[in-house]
Amino acid sequence: MTLQIKEVQSKRDLKKFIYLPEEIHRHHKNWIPPLYMDEWDFYNPAKNSAFRHSTTILLLAYRDNKPVGRIMGIINHKYNKTHNETHARFFNLECWEDPETASTLITAIENWARKNGMTKLIGPLGFSDKDPQGFMIEGFDNPMAVATNCSLPYMPSLIENCGYTKEVDLVSYKVDIPDGIPQIYNTVYERVKNNGDFSVLEFTTKKELRKYIRPVFELINETYAEIYGFAELEPDEMDFMANRYMLILNPKFIKVILDKNRKIAAFIVGMPEMAEGIRKARGRMFPFGFIKILREGKRSKMLTLYLGAVKEEYRGNGLDALMGIKMLDTAKKEKMAFMDSHLVLETNTRMRREYERLAGVIYKKYRIYKKEL
Repeated sequence: MTLQIKEVQSKRDLKKFIYLPEEIHRHHKNWIPPLYMDEWDFYNPAKNSAFRHSTTILLLAYRDNKPVGRIMGIINHKYNKTHNETHARFFNLECWEDPETASTLITAIENWARKNGMTKLIGPLGFSDKDPQGFMIEGFDNPMAVATNCSLPYMPSLIENCGYTKEVDLVSYKVDIPDGIPQIYNTVYERVKNNGDFSVLEFTTKKELRKYIRPVFELINETYAEIYGFAELEPDEMDFMANRYMLILNPKFIKVILDKNRKIAAFIVGMPEMAEGIRKARGRMFPFGFIKILREGKRSKMLTLYLGAVKEEYRGNGLDALMGIKMLDTAKKEKMAFMDSHLVLETNTRMRREYERLAGVIYKKYRIYKKEL
């Protein structure tokens, strides 16, 4: 059966592209389906403004008229210009354990990237580091977190056989919720509290959160500029990302620190892991999927930390410890058992030091690959 590669050009093609992983991962017990409502928005240039500053292509591989693989190519022109690079990205590579399908798909993206003047291909990486990134290389039997790449164990070897090597690794820490707050945190907490320059905001409703959405994303733009793969978010991109997750956010697990001028100095966003609920809903929010998702979120014992930042001028002032204590306190009250750090760049020694201070251990690892074209 001859393998054919076809570009996604219609809504019917896009439906096949979006739902193909459901077939590939049918027997993968740890796979988390996407929220399909969000997937349709993600691939819609009218709703996802990241398309505005990117050149993209979606490809499907077919055998005997049946889709057997998919891949997305991205050239983020804004990121390339900011970092003086000519790099393309591959994203959403999915296939069965078939070297020919993987090789043919990645070769098609390489050729597309060359035609567009690119000199290097990296991935898996989406429009920014806020999209699922990297293939999992360690920790396949551990609990997965939403917004990570639940790739199958054979994917690294498939891409390595195509000439790809390590670009950078990302790690996830598991931190058991301690019975008591570590003494070093208590010491820092007392010092910051007595300083009087900072105050902590905690929330009970989503309505209370809304006025802080833009300021939080503005702080992300300011503090994430040098983080690998991050592309500055424009106002409509901020709104797009916020709307994607607002329905399932739990305000209790969001902490914001204000400075003496009532400006955001730091923040952290966590969420009770809802992977099991999304599995039970099969990624469908309606008609009753959102009930299953929210129900499982209330039962979850795993707290995933998604985003956090401290304004550069306030680093070293103990704000990370202040947020950590508040988050641990809420996690204990909600009877959480452990925290997942989500993805941390292996080179982010400051963040890694904080998790290790809490006796965190690396239990999952992901790899972004590269190839010179």
